Amino acid sequence: MAVNKITWDRVGRVSEPGRYMYTFGWLTITAGDLEIWKLYPEAAFTLLAQPGEPDPSLGEEFHLGAFDVAPGAPPPFTAH
Repeated sequence: MAVNKITWDRVGRVSEPGRYMYTFGWLTITAGDLEIWKLYPEAAFTLLAQPGEPDPSLGEEFHLGAFDVAPGAPPPFTAH
């Protein structure tokens, strides 16, 4: 199963919580999500589909899940 991640840049660095239309559907961004992006601008959130049947005329509904604050960085430790 592929895990879709989304960054603040990809959503246009929105500055207000709300429901936004994107190419993949509607995305709800909370004030808490924005606070994380303000602290960690490169953070990548997991994109989660809302449960339930999507309305084909409106598109799918998504929200943000778990996040990685440094998605391109090497791991902070090595296993021996």
